[in-house]
Amino acid sequence: MTFDTPRGTRGRRPQSAGPLQRFGNGRIVARIRKKGGRGFMGMNTLVLTTVGARTGKERQTPLAWFPADGGGWLVVAAAAGAATNPAWYHNLAAHPDRVTIELDGTHHDVVAEQLHGDERATAWAQVVAAVPRFGGYEKTTDRVMPVIRLRER
Repeated sequence: MTFDTPRGTRGRRPQSAGPLQRFGNGRIVARIRKKGGRGFMGMNTLVLTTVGARTGKERQTPLAWFPADGGGWLVVAAAAGAATNPAWYHNLAAHPDRVTIELDGTHHDVVAEQLHGDERATAWAQVVAAVPRFGGYEKTTDRVMPVIRLRER
């Protein structure tokens, strides 16, 4: 369960964690909770709740998800092609066993695991086939997009 993807040297500007981003994420989280995450922006979405790596506070992030072979959910730390990994990736690295997701009105306690090698390649191909824009994100940076499998605890 190693979370070991370093930051890249080029990519899009990282999304700010400022008030506007928090407001937007809060609205998306509320929409997912109210109406479900089916088809939001052409992707299935869930609410990922992590524990902050430095703060210890719970953090909620709306994310696209994909079904994982053998059960569970796949999420990608794409950060829209930024050179840095998103904050939630660092939170998962610090506390991979203190994660929950909300999906279709249900809560699931999950464990996070970063995929590597052939397993990652297979999952990545599945993600790009389902939502081609993820392939575009990969082209904007030299960072490898971490693919994370979330499994029920």
